[in-house]
Amino acid sequence: MFELPKLPFDRNSLEPFISAETIDFHYGKHHHAYVNNLNSLIVGTPFENAALEDIVMKSEGGIFNNAAQVWNHTFYWNSLAPQSETPSTKLLQIIDSNFGSLDQLKEQFLKAAAANFGSGWTWLVKTADGKLKISSTSNADNPLKHNEIPILTCDVWEHAYYIDYRNARPRYLEAFWKIIHWKMVENRWLNENVSLDFFHQ
Repeated sequence: MFELPKLPFDRNSLEPFISAETIDFHYGKHHHAYVNNLNSLIVGTPFENAALEDIVMKSEGGIFNNAAQVWNHTFYWNSLAPQSETPSTKLLQIIDSNFGSLDQLKEQFLKAAAANFGSGWTWLVKTADGKLKISSTSNADNPLKHNEIPILTCDVWEHAYYIDYRNARPRYLEAFWKIIHWKMVENRWLNENVSLDFFHQ
C-alpha cells in the first residue's frame, strides 16, 4: 500500500506565496485522496505490488489517473523551496542555450501555464535528444508517458490556487516562480532517473 509522502517543508513555510490553508487542502485532502483511491483500485490487480512509476507507465483509466496524480503532486511539492533560490551558473548556461535567457524561459513557461486549458500541469522537460522544452498536459497526464524527463512542474488545477488567488491563475503563476527549487531542477537535469526516491536527495 502507498502512503502519503511527507512534505519537504513545513506547511506554512511557503507563505505568503502559498498559504498553510492551501497546503492543508491541496496536500492534506486532494493529494491524500489520490493515494487512498489508488490503494483501493489496485487491490486484486497486477499493480497491487508494483512500484508507482511502473503503475504510471503501464496502467490506464482510474488506476492511471490516481497513480499519476500521486506522482505528479509529489514531484510538484519537491519543485518548491521555502527560501528564494536562483539557478546556478551551470543551470543558467543550459537555460540560455535552450531559451535565450532565464527571463525568456519564465515568459514562455508562465504563458504556457496560463493557457493550459482546464485542469492539468505545465512542465519543463528534458527531451530524448537532451534539449529543454516546455510541455503542458491535461488532467493527470505525465511526461514520462511521452518519453520525456520532467525536471519542473506547475500544478494548474484550480485546487492548487483557488483559496489564495481565487480564479486569478496568472497571479498564482507569478508566485510559483518565486519559490522554485532551482537546485532540485538542476539535480533532475543531471540525473535522468527521476524516481520518488530521488525526490528527497
